[in-house]
Amino acid sequence: MDQLLQIVPFALMFGVMYFLIIRPQLKEKEAHDKLLASLVKDDRVVTSSGFHGTIVSVNQDDLTVQIAKNVLVTLDKSAVVRKLAADSK
Repeated sequence: MDQLLQIVPFALMFGVMYFLIIRPQLKEKEAHDKLLASLVKDDRVVTSSGFHGTIVSVNQDDLTVQIAKNVLVTLDKSAVVRKLAADSK
């Protein structure tokens, strides 16, 4: 019985860590994966480095984004942080 009482605090700490740290990170990763899967041509996006641009082409692991007139950059899909509304400039 004494040994069982020593394990309870560790189990409680793991439970708290799961609900406060691990679970939210898993949900955030799932949402980011859905975002990356939904990217299509002409979507306006923001990259992790802060560039705003319009997707010109989408490949398996990367995409080409126009960040200014006649300026195209090729980025890894994972660099996209969020998608902007279609009417934003």
